[in-house]
Amino acid sequence: MEIEDGRVLVSRENRKTVGDIIVDNPRMTCRNVDVYYDDKHAIKDVSIDIGNNEVLSMIGPSGCGKSTFIRCLNRMNDTIDNCRVTGDIVMDNVNIYDKNIDVVPLRAQVGMVFQKPNPFPKSIYDNIAYGPKIHGLAANNAELDAIVETSLIKAGLWDEVKDRLGQPGTGLSGGQQQRLCIARTIAVSPEVILMDEPCSALDPIATAVIEDLITELKTQYSIVIVTHSMQQAARVSQRTAYFHLGDLIEVGPTERIFTKPRHQLTQDYITGRFG
Repeated sequence: MEIEDGRVLVSRENRKTVGDIIVDNPRMTCRNVDVYYDDKHAIKDVSIDIGNNEVLSMIGPSGCGKSTFIRCLNRMNDTIDNCRVTGDIVMDNVNIYDKNIDVVPLRAQVGMVFQKPNPFPKSIYDNIAYGPKIHGLAANNAELDAIVETSLIKAGLWDEVKDRLGQPGTGLSGGQQQRLCIARTIAVSPEVILMDEPCSALDPIATAVIEDLITELKTQYSIVIVTHSMQQAARVSQRTAYFHLGDLIEVGPTERIFTKPRHQLTQDYITGRFG
């Protein structure tokens, strides 16, 4: 282990990931993924599986590559001009970085919920209906109504908004806006949901509601959540991955990661020695 400018660096011989990167019947498979911003090597040879109907949390210090990595899973990094991704990310036996892949249906299949709630400047109804409309998921208004209602029910928001669907989504509270964004993601029938710090802008009560929702949603979806809260990772996830300066250091069952980590860097982070 090396120290530079107060940062703990990972020596090359210690970069081999510790733990269980492979799961049975994975929903997505990531192998030897590297991400570069111009000459900066942001993600370094990361391999990990995304399991079916599991919550996989990603933890680590600020700037360690967690958000950069999950943005690879639905090609959101394509929107950054100087970003280059190499390696294989496979879903349904297809590398999602194949030149023939259309990113629009991919981003419906692998939906994303961001750190700050970002409802469209539209009504609550139209926030949910927008995706199904552009993807042609509803043949008529009745089907669209059903998708909106079902999505809001799954997001635990229906009872709170069913009598004001025509009102602006931006008029909801922060926690309600985040659940609206989750409902918007669900509406296009994803298989994987990516959540990048979904509770960081919310109060503890709204956070608890979102965490309960995540637990319910994993019965139908695979969920990857980036979080700075180790307590949140312990509460909601079945597996946890620890990142450090672009390296995936360790991954395994959440309880083991927090009680018996196998890598010293993981141990140091969990016990508060750095991060």
